[in-house]
Amino acid sequence: MNVDTTYSPPVADIDRVRSKALIAGVIGLVGCGIGLLVDRDHFFRAWLVAYMLFLGIALGSLALMMIQHLSGGVWGVFRRIFEASSRTLPLLAVLFVPVLLGISTLYPWSHPDHVAADEVLRHKSAYLNTTFFVVRAVIYFAGWWGIATLLNKWSRLQDSGDVAVNTRIQRLSGAGLVFYALAVTFAGIDWIMSLNPHWYSTIFGFLMMGGQGLAALAFTVIVSTFLFKREPMSGLLKPHHFHDLGKLMFAFVMLWAYFSVSQLLIIWSANLPEEVPFYLERLHGAWYPISVILLFGHFALPFLILLSSSIKQNPDRVKWVALFILVMRVIDITWTIGPVFRHEGSALSWVDFAVVLGIGGIWLSLFFRNLAGRALVPAKDPYFKEAMVHGGH
Repeated sequence: MNVDTTYSPPVADIDRVRSKALIAGVIGLVGCGIGLLVDRDHFFRAWLVAYMLFLGIALGSLALMMIQHLSGGVWGVFRRIFEASSRTLPLLAVLFVPVLLGISTLYPWSHPDHVAADEVLRHKSAYLNTTFFVVRAVIYFAGWWGIATLLNKWSRLQDSGDVAVNTRIQRLSGAGLVFYALAVTFAGIDWIMSLNPHWYSTIFGFLMMGGQGLAALAFTVIVSTFLFKREPMSGLLKPHHFHDLGKLMFAFVMLWAYFSVSQLLIIWSANLPEEVPFYLERLHGAWYPISVILLFGHFALPFLILLSSSIKQNPDRVKWVALFILVMRVIDITWTIGPVFRHEGSALSWVDFAVVLGIGGIWLSLFFRNLAGRALVPAKDPYFKEAMVHGGH
């Protein structure tokens, strides 16, 4: 199959969606400003939940892009979506500022009086302190941003026919995946686990990576169905492309469930007073129904639906499965973070929706701008050409 390098994106259609996302984002940010004035504490908690969702999509896309560079395969036809998502990391670095501003609200280890009165916090203070917290965040974002920048730069050179970059892309992807895994693990400890500094989980980093990969795949499916109905992708995307993404989503659904059950079994069997309260809070009281929703909505239902090949090959059907999974990702992140603040009036409010709308609208606007800036097909990628010729997976 001879793929033309002039496969330009449907700029007019993308711009319309981008404009709508930008308007929604501005409205959401206005709501965020009001929420900050009305209920400062709830605003910071809501911001952290929404932020972790969209950061997860961007980082999951970066990881999938590196995996695709290393493995090849026909699902490389979606690489431009991964790249466009990864180029939103500078915006996400800026959007992390409210988390830094809310450190004193979110993290008990940031209060000297709490540290002085708590032996556990005193022992962890060399790691859990505001200065080192900020320094580590700078390292994470610098690494993610640097990897994404180089891979996107070399991808553009690859489009021009520079075959010398192929080796560099693969080498950086291999090293980049190692950095991604380490940085995501430590970021999960810093930004989520340390909300309750007495709790810890040895498998939490894997759970973070599984959730990010699943969110990125679900988002990619939704964008792909939008492109599928428009030139040039309407002439390129076939049912087996969506089948590939559906199979990957299916695998990540099982991966998330495996890590979640593993964490539960490890903590429950150890029965340590520092660990067990995490599940006691979520399996009793107001959070118990949410746990049941996650069991069926984040695993059982998507698992059963994605068993069907006909659904995975149908863009309109698999799109709704992907959208449902993204909703479940929001619920899962809320379920992880929310109970930490159970004594501080953490009931759902309009601020939560305003924050999702604000961050999501601005992020989507930049994403679609990135998507419109490059050809939708990495035509000079040797793996892509080989996969399209042989119809591989």
